Amino acid sequence: MKSRGRADEVLIRRVCEEHGAALLAYASRLVGDPARGHAVAREALVAAWRDPEVLDGPARTRLFAIVREIAGAGPAPDIALLGAMEALAPEERDVLRALYFQGRDVAEAAESLGVPAGAVKMRSYHALRRLREAVAAG
Repeated sequence: MKSRGRADEVLIRRVCEEHGAALLAYASRLVGDPARGHAVAREALVAAWRDPEVLDGPARTRLFAIVREIAGAGPAPDIALLGAMEALAPEERDVLRALYFQGRDVAEAAESLGVPAGAVKMRSYHALRRLREAVAAG
């Protein structure tokens, strides 16, 4: 295999920093085993490294789709839902990631995000409402 350039190395490091934890949590939930989830997430990142065009557009959406495919988890979620997730305010996305992708409860999410538990509940309520509206609008 021919050597990759420095730009590819920087890209994959950035992708790992931005999406690695969420990919690992998602993969582990899909396959029901943290060790296998780690292998699936790593394989998805290697696929992105081999084909950086995969990262054009909403990178997280595409990486999650790769994880689902590798894990054999059936059809990917509706692309509208994934796109709607990326369109949420950053603080709403962070709350949903903490609650649903990292498996934290409200208190743990509040602590990790540095906000009160009430803010976590409010943000998750509004984020889920926006996601339902986006899916319904189709």
